[in-house]
Amino acid sequence: MKELIDQLYKNTVLTKEEYTQLITDHTAEDSEYLFSLARKIRHEYYGNDVYIRGLIEFTNYCKNDCLYCGIRKSNKNADRYRLTKDEILECCQSGYELGFRTFVLQGGEDPYYTDEIIIDIIQNIKDRYPDCALTLSVGEREHDSYQAFFDAGADRYLLRHETANNEHYGRLHPHNLSLIHRKQCLYDLKAIGYQVGCGFMVGSPYQTAENLAEDILFIKELQPHMVGIGPFIAQHDTPFANQPNGTLEQTLFMLGLLRLTVPYALLPSTTALGTIHPMGREKGILAGANVVMPNLSPVSVRKKYMLYDNKICTGDEAAECRYCMQKRMEAIGYHIAVSRGDAKSIRNEIII
Repeated sequence: MKELIDQLYKNTVLTKEEYTQLITDHTAEDSEYLFSLARKIRHEYYGNDVYIRGLIEFTNYCKNDCLYCGIRKSNKNADRYRLTKDEILECCQSGYELGFRTFVLQGGEDPYYTDEIIIDIIQNIKDRYPDCALTLSVGEREHDSYQAFFDAGADRYLLRHETANNEHYGRLHPHNLSLIHRKQCLYDLKAIGYQVGCGFMVGSPYQTAENLAEDILFIKELQPHMVGIGPFIAQHDTPFANQPNGTLEQTLFMLGLLRLTVPYALLPSTTALGTIHPMGREKGILAGANVVMPNLSPVSVRKKYMLYDNKICTGDEAAECRYCMQKRMEAIGYHIAVSRGDAKSIRNEIII
């Protein structure tokens, strides 16, 4: 396995079969070796900086019925909410005072938020905080909508592809959603000029090692600026309520592989990692990640945005999340950077 890891470290393109072998047959010793190289590459691009993103979960309404998601349309037990523009701006204000220079607007695919409403929110945020980056994560839209958001001032867009295998995609999503359209959205976003993020769940139902290898190869092809992955965690009001969760070990290994495959990328150490293990986010950073996303949403709605069960930090104020994260990162030798935290290109230049 170390020979394959070395090849990846030297920027050799691995085949699907070689990635599958790494994912299937690696040992704990192989994992530690991978993580050591992932940290080395991460330090070459980003030093000891960890970028913080202020996450604002502004709506838990969704028109889709994805089988794994706790805010799916048919979940009648979900306590629905929407934040107003003023409430979103209040989140940004408190976040800015705490040192956040990137805000992430994330929500379900909620038809209430028309293009006009989102454009107004974008313009207000960018007018008040011109030194900040704004990331949108509001699902699949058409090219003209994405263009309008970009023209209004949005900088980045997160859209997890969830799986690069068409058959697997169909087992996780309702029939009206397609992997072809999801991928087209990602290519549209890149063409428009966004910093683009994709990603997937590790250990999702019916997932194979070959599927994970296909995810990495798709990411290699797409060349995104960000890749968000985390373990699948079941939600009790979904059809996958009784499916086993993804593991910490497999998720960390995939993070390490991604750092070697797309060395310049921004890789979050996700809340889901912290949910399945008390030190999950720290372990993610030590496996090659370089982003954390504390929650700026009002405490009153935190427990309502339940994509999966037992989500952590649902009762903490924004300041608690911010300074807790700072202490956690400092304890493992890393530094919270107060900056936009843009991705870097292969030539180590900022990508605007």
